[in-house]
Amino acid sequence: MSEPKLIPLASFREYSLDEMKRRARDFNLEMQRRRSVRHFSDRPVPRELIENCLRAAGSGPSGANRQPWRFVVVQDEDVKGAIRRAAEAEEEEFYRRRASREWREALKPLGTGPKKSFLQQAPYLIAIFAQRHRQQPDGRLAKNYYPIESAGIAAGILLTAVHHAGLAVLTYTPPRMRFLNRILKRPEEERPLILLVVGYPANDALVPELDRRALEDIAQFI
Repeated sequence: MSEPKLIPLASFREYSLDEMKRRARDFNLEMQRRRSVRHFSDRPVPRELIENCLRAAGSGPSGANRQPWRFVVVQDEDVKGAIRRAAEAEEEEFYRRRASREWREALKPLGTGPKKSFLQQAPYLIAIFAQRHRQQPDGRLAKNYYPIESAGIAAGILLTAVHHAGLAVLTYTPPRMRFLNRILKRPEEERPLILLVVGYPANDALVPELDRRALEDIAQFI
C-alpha cells in the first residue's frame, strides 16, 4: 500500500469572530429566502452559471474520495418532453393507486398533482445519479463507498449554489425514477436520486404558505 500524499492546508481562511457571526447570519438569511418553485419562466440561463454551480457540487466530500456522482444536464426540448411524459405516467399511477390517504393529505397543502409542466418550462433539468462503481483506467469496476450519502451531499451543495447564483430551483423526486436511466442513457448500476429543475421563476409564480420548524425543534445541544 502506497503512503498518502499529504499537502499543507493552504485554502483555509480564518476570520475574526465578528466576521464569522456576520457570515453565518447572512448565509442563514440568504437560505431562508429559498423556496421550491413549480412555476418557471423559459427565460434563457447562461450555461456558465450552471457549470460553476456543478463545479461547486463536485467539491463535496465523498467516501474514500471516490466522488460517486454523475450530473446530467438536460436542455434539449425533446428529451425534456420525454422526461415529462414518463414522470407524469408514474405520477398518475402514484396518485391513483400507490399513495396512501395519509400521504395524499400531506401533499394537499403543497398543491401538487400528477401534471408536471415545470419539466418543460424550465430551461434546465439536472439529473443527479449515485454511482455504485467507477470504471478504472484499466477497465475494472471499483466499488464506491457511501455513494448515496456522498451524492446526496453533492446535491445539497448544488441546490445551494443554484439559489446563491440567483436562480429558482425545485427538487423533484418522481415516485419511481428508473426511467431517467433509460432516457438519459445511464447504466443500470447508477441510481437516480433527484431531478433538479432550474431557471428563473415565472413572473406570476406562486408558492405555498409554509412555516419552517424552529431551531429547538430540529437541533439539540448536548
